[in-house]
Amino acid sequence: MNGVTDFEIRLSGTGGQGLGLAGKMLSAALSSGGLHVAQSQSYEPTSRGGMSRSDLVVTRGTAEYPLATALDYLLILDQRAVTISEGMIKDSALVIIDEELVPAPPRGKFDVRPLPLAQTALGLGNLRVTNVVSLGAIVALTGICSTDTLEAAIQRNTPKKYAQMNLDAVRAGFELVCHTSAETESA
Repeated sequence: MNGVTDFEIRLSGTGGQGLGLAGKMLSAALSSGGLHVAQSQSYEPTSRGGMSRSDLVVTRGTAEYPLATALDYLLILDQRAVTISEGMIKDSALVIIDEELVPAPPRGKFDVRPLPLAQTALGLGNLRVTNVVSLGAIVALTGICSTDTLEAAIQRNTPKKYAQMNLDAVRAGFELVCHTSAETESA
């Protein structure tokens, strides 16, 4: 882990993107690494297309307040989800967006990283694994847990018939960040 022990993270987008499951997987990975995680989620009462978010408040001890109020890390997978986090993003935050699905990211002093998350999932043959590609990217960019810990949590929280597909997706997320970082350094 990169030294940060208390942080808040939000995974946001729309219903049907698997953000609740992604939050559960990330929570399991962080918990197995010895951190305490309070997870909450919210979604509009439509099964697909309504706003959706999964928040994690992560501490070494007990969280003073179990709901996210000041985001250190934010994932946005749909343009409509930009507004639900306005006013909560710390100046020092890392905001990861899908470069095609979020053409107008939030503005502020925070670091915005556009990545081809959905395009990477499509390259694997299934747009529905964008959530897991995103988890790989988050962990590669932040170091909030080890890649091995995240992979183990994904395996524990995935039906057997989808396990390999999700492992391929999380590894594609790791590689996406490594590839993007290498391109940035050589430019």
